[in-house]
Amino acid sequence: MNSFINKLWRTGILIICFVIIFTFVYVTKTAEACPYCTKTFYDELLNSRGNTLGGRELLASITNQEGISGVSSITGESRQDITQVPIGQNIITPGNTKIPQDFIEIMKRDEGLSIPQTSYVPQDATPDKRVSIELSEGEAYIGRGVMFKGFTTNGSIPGPTIVVDEGDIVEFTIVNKGTIPHGASIHAAYTATSKYLGKIGAGETKSMVFRATVPGVYMYHCAPGGHAIPMHIIFGQYGMMVVKPKKQYKMEEVMKKKPDVEIFLVQHELYSNGQDAVDSKPIYVMFNGKLFRYVDEPIKAKPGDFVRIYFLNAGPNLVSTLHIVGIIWDYVYWQGNPNVPMTGGQSVIAGPADSWVIDFRMPPDEGAYTLLTHAVGSTDRGAIGLLICDRNAKTPLTVDSQGPVYSTEEMKDIKSKITRTISPFEPGSPDVDPPAVYGSETKEVIVKIVGNSYSPKVLHIAPGTSVKWVNEDVFSFMEGEFSGIHTATSYEGPKNFFSPLLSHTESFTQKFEEEGEYKYMCAPHPYMKAVIVVGEPEDAASASSFGWIKWLSVISFLLILSLLFVLISMKKRYGSLQNRTVAS
Repeated sequence: MNSFINKLWRTGILIICFVIIFTFVYVTKTAEACPYCTKTFYDELLNSRGNTLGGRELLASITNQEGISGVSSITGESRQDITQVPIGQNIITPGNTKIPQDFIEIMKRDEGLSIPQTSYVPQDATPDKRVSIELSEGEAYIGRGVMFKGFTTNGSIPGPTIVVDEGDIVEFTIVNKGTIPHGASIHAAYTATSKYLGKIGAGETKSMVFRATVPGVYMYHCAPGGHAIPMHIIFGQYGMMVVKPKKQYKMEEVMKKKPDVEIFLVQHELYSNGQDAVDSKPIYVMFNGKLFRYVDEPIKAKPGDFVRIYFLNAGPNLVSTLHIVGIIWDYVYWQGNPNVPMTGGQSVIAGPADSWVIDFRMPPDEGAYTLLTHAVGSTDRGAIGLLICDRNAKTPLTVDSQGPVYSTEEMKDIKSKITRTISPFEPGSPDVDPPAVYGSETKEVIVKIVGNSYSPKVLHIAPGTSVKWVNEDVFSFMEGEFSGIHTATSYEGPKNFFSPLLSHTESFTQKFEEEGEYKYMCAPHPYMKAVIVVGEPEDAASASSFGWIKWLSVISFLLILSLLFVLISMKKRYGSLQNRTVAS
């Protein structure tokens, strides 16, 4: 008996150890999904995938990107000197303070040129300005009862407006508060940024130092590397950075003063799925993070006020033609550079990441001046506002480009009243992501993986139906990562399923026999989620239509009974009256 108990005890201990080891390995692989998947896929390239056309091209990409300074190798190691601050601070800063002699000669040459120097400075240079932003996955309320679930900067979309002066040495710090890698591209920096701020792991902080040498209006955005750069922009991580010039803008010379009203204005659009994102079909377009923000909160200026707009089209896809009804520009400056003035004009045209500084005066005529993009399809989706000319307006005034930020209590109240949720990478409200319904006559259904999103995101099928996932994302290898690879991996449901890593055009098929709800995700990109419901036609759409038919039938039946009752009652009453008439 004791021997049996001892064996049972030892077996139990072994099982516990196995569970602990398995959990550790699984959690580690999940936490480091991208590096793990990259290494796994690379091993496949060296073996089973090596002779395919795509495999050969990817191996060529890897070979040709080897040795680039600051770019991660296939093992995940960056080719630059990195100084790691002691554990506890968890801040990573570049350590390339030793400048090669030939680089010094280049810097001396540039000092004597008639054009601005590049932004490069040694990374131990003392900054004049320090900037810090936080990147994370999160939610942003965009107005009209709609919540957007995507990626945020300092808890908002767009992120904070950053203003520095020409010539400033800027220390730019990125804090990753999220659960996946993030990063940053700073368009105001005339030097490499991704080698310092690319692919910042969850919980990490990185910084870089550069000199702001070219004045203008710039975009900054998340840039973890490779395929993730366009995806994180689509998901909402961007903002405006202004480098104010030493030289006056022409309008300041003419008016002999600074602007009375400064408006920092970002136009941007949001998408409800990956397919629409790559096809440039946004669900909403807006100024500064909220639908019809300046219809709800008009901007006010006095008659005669000198108004300046710092305008950036963050995109990520649409072209804007900014116009104010009743205003002709006095001066506009391409990309916000004072050295490129133009006079007059009814609008400015801006593709994604294009920008302008726009100067004009408010006429001595009170009233509403409509601000809009004259690509008018976007105005209907939210990109329109009001500039009110009012002698009682309080100026000087500055309008910030950062999206609305709400307190915990305010957000709690908003969430309790939300009427729609949208997300480019997981199911939103049923009115935005209705289920794609297939009956038992359909034997196979195709789900496309495109724009880091499953299409459709919600699927209802009959038992015995096969689902085939096809990866339509084309992006291959860049900066040490196979960022366009995906999987379909279940994490909740009657039975588990998991696909291999899928490159462009590759597919995986799974047959579903057991009824129930299957939730799945992409292992390299765990925020990508979708649902498959397996069951006979009592699914969302069929059940909904059947429900309406059922209730209509019941109502119709009751109406018919009521009508019959009324007719019978009327017949009886008529018969009774007729009998009385005959009797009399």
